[in-house]
Amino acid sequence: MSTIGAYFRLARVGWVLVREGVVSALPSDGLPAMVGVAKSAAGLLTRKRARQEERSDRLARAVERLGPSYVKIGQFLATRPDVVGADFAEDLSGLQDRMAFFPTQEARTSIRESLGRTVDDLYVTFNEPIAAASIAQVHPAEIETPNGRKKVAVKVIRPGVRKRFAADLEAMYLVAHLQERFLPHTRRLRPVEVTKTLEQTTKVEMDLRLEAAALSEIAENTRNDPGFRVPEVDWERTGRDVVTMEWIDGIKMSDVEALKAAGHDLNHLADTLIQSFLRHTLRDGFFHADMHPGNLFVAPDGTIVAVDMGIAGRLGKKERRFLAEILYGFITRDYMRVAEVHFEAGYVPSHHDMASFAQAIRAIGEPIHGQPAETISMGKLLTLLFEVTELFDMETRPELVMLQKTMVVVEGVSRILNPQFNMWKASDPVVSGWIRDNLGPKRIATDLKDGMKAAFRLAEALPEIAAKTEKFHSEVMQMSENGLRFDAATAEAIGKAEARHSRLGRLALWVIAIALVAIAIQIG
Repeated sequence: MSTIGAYFRLARVGWVLVREGVVSALPSDGLPAMVGVAKSAAGLLTRKRARQEERSDRLARAVERLGPSYVKIGQFLATRPDVVGADFAEDLSGLQDRMAFFPTQEARTSIRESLGRTVDDLYVTFNEPIAAASIAQVHPAEIETPNGRKKVAVKVIRPGVRKRFAADLEAMYLVAHLQERFLPHTRRLRPVEVTKTLEQTTKVEMDLRLEAAALSEIAENTRNDPGFRVPEVDWERTGRDVVTMEWIDGIKMSDVEALKAAGHDLNHLADTLIQSFLRHTLRDGFFHADMHPGNLFVAPDGTIVAVDMGIAGRLGKKERRFLAEILYGFITRDYMRVAEVHFEAGYVPSHHDMASFAQAIRAIGEPIHGQPAETISMGKLLTLLFEVTELFDMETRPELVMLQKTMVVVEGVSRILNPQFNMWKASDPVVSGWIRDNLGPKRIATDLKDGMKAAFRLAEALPEIAAKTEKFHSEVMQMSENGLRFDAATAEAIGKAEARHSRLGRLALWVIAIALVAIAIQIG
C-alpha cells in the first residue's frame, strides 16, 4: 500500500465521520476559533438522522460503516483513555463486536488449509456459526473421544481480515505521524508507539495458535486457584486460522437474573472475580485483558470460566511492585512513598520535584479516605492517578493503561453482581499477601537470587563480549584512519530514494487537493 492509498483511506474515514455526525460532536472547548468553524461546516454535511442521535450512537454507526478492522481499532482505543480522552474511551467501549456471519463453507476451507485435514476428518459434527466478531466466528461441533462424543467450540478466522487490517493500519500510521509532527504537545502520548502496539496485539489476536497458548498458560497458572478456570484447548485441532476448545455450558455473568435463579451466590462470585484478576496480575504478571461480562461464564458448580483470550496483558516484576506499592501507599496514606515509587521506576522525569508530586498524589488520596469503602473505586483511583501524572510529563505506559482499563471493567462486573461490593475488602487477601511476600524480607532473598542468576549469565557471556569489543575497536581504528566512505552504488541509491520520496509527497498533496475539490463539487 502506497502513501497515496493511505491518504485516500484516511479521506474516506474522515468523510464517514463527518456524515455520521462524529466530527460535529467532538468537543472544541479551549481550541482555536477555526476548530469551531470546521465543526459548524461538518454539521452541515451530517445526515439528518445522525443529528438526532447520541454521540456514542453516531460513533458506533460510523465504525460499523468503516468495517470490521475499525471495530477492532475502536475497541483497542477504548483501552487507551490517555490517548482519546475518557469520554470517547467510554463511547468506544460500547462498540458491539457482533458482525455478520461469513459462509460456513469458507470456514471449512480455512480449517482444511490451516490443519491439512478436512472438517469431516476432524469433527463428527460441524454446525452453523452461533457468534461472529470482527476477527473470527464460532461454530459448535463434536469430536469423538475414548469416552464418547464431546461438544467443542471451533473459532475460525474471518477470511481476508489480515489483508484488510494491514491496509487500514496504513491510515492509522499516517495519522500518528501527522499528530507527532504537527501537535508536539501530544508526543508524550507516543501515538506511533500506540499504533505499533495496536498492530502487534491484533497480529497476535489473528494467530489463533497464540490465543491457544495464552489459554494454556493461564490454565497452568490457575490450576490450583479456587473458583476460576479457562477452557481446555484441543491442540490436535488448532492452527493459525482455527482453535478448538472445550465447550462451556454455563450462564453468562451479564445475566444476573439467571444466576440468581440457578442459586449462585452473587456476592461470592464478585469477590472471586476480583481476587482472581489480582492474582493473575500480581502473582503471574499475565492477565486476561478483555474480561467483559460476555466473556465470563459461571459453570453449574459456581466456577467462573473466562473465554476469548485474544487480548492478554503482561506486567514485569517492576510494574507489579509499582502497582502493589501504589495501592499500599494509598491504603496507608503514605503519599511520599507513592511518589518515590514513580521516580524510582523512572515513570516521572527526575527534573520534577518529588514533594510537589506527592502533594498532587495527596489530592487524589485524601478525598477517598473520607468515603465508605464500598464506594471507593480502585479503577477510578488509577484513572485519577494517570491524569495527575500527565501534569508531570509521565510518558504513556501501555501495559499500565491496559491494566487500569481491565481493572475498571472487572470492578464494574463485580458491582453489577453486588452493588455494595467492597473493592478493598475483597482484594485485601491477595494484595496483602503479595506485599508480604514481595515487599518484605522475602523480597531481599528473591532479589539476591535474581542477581546471582544475572551474574552467572554475564560471566558466561564475557568471552563473546570481549571478542565483539575487540572487533568493534578494530573497526573504529580503521574508520579513524581511512574515514567513513560510501561506495558509488550506495550513494546513488540514497539519492534516488530521496528524490522518489519528494515526488511521492508532492503527488500525495495534489491527490488530496483533487479529492477535496471533487467532494465539494458533488456536494454542490
